[in-house]
Amino acid sequence: MNDNISGWNTWTRAIEDWNDVSISELHGLMTGLMTACSAPDEAGWATVLEELSFAPLPDEALTLLTEEGEDTVFQLKDKDDAYAYTPLVPDDEHDLYERVMALKQWANGFMTGFGITDCRLSKDENEILTDLAKIGAIRLEDGEDFEGGEESYLHLFEFARMVPVMFATRTRKPIKELALISGLALDAKTTKEREMEAKQSTPMTFIDVMNQNNPS
Repeated sequence: MNDNISGWNTWTRAIEDWNDVSISELHGLMTGLMTACSAPDEAGWATVLEELSFAPLPDEALTLLTEEGEDTVFQLKDKDDAYAYTPLVPDDEHDLYERVMALKQWANGFMTGFGITDCRLSKDENEILTDLAKIGAIRLEDGEDFEGGEESYLHLFEFARMVPVMFATRTRKPIKELALISGLALDAKTTKEREMEAKQSTPMTFIDVMNQNNPS
């Protein structure tokens, strides 16, 4: 699947000024959450990312993440559609090194996203995550050849692709039930909104103080 069809180029444009994690890691995190939770709205995603200590996503990227989360839940709920799920990584026009690193990042993102759902693991699921963690632990120097080349990468990609399918059979719970944000109001103002309000209120405060110091 090329970068235009997969959405890679769209994501690249949307988060070009946001560098907390890579596109693939964010997509993996989203997928991990969506295997166990219902898709949240933009406010829900903003709260989750804030509690994970990420900087606020640009508006376009937050909308994109919300829509992607909804699509992923819809896809994974259907047994036939689920098998078409694809991790968001660069297409085969990119260097193998870049693709391997993106798959590594996706795996780590999935581990984080699923990890904060606090779901109990079956023995088989635990083994699957153990194997996925091995992909997340891959280490390569910049430009270093990947052992096994394209064939090994495709094998790992296919395994990673099937992980959400195998994890998506459980009953999903609302994001607000996650221990990470339990007790937080999902409609509460985000850090970005609070900062904007602070900037807007500063001039008025300054004017009020000046008026008090200079009574007419």
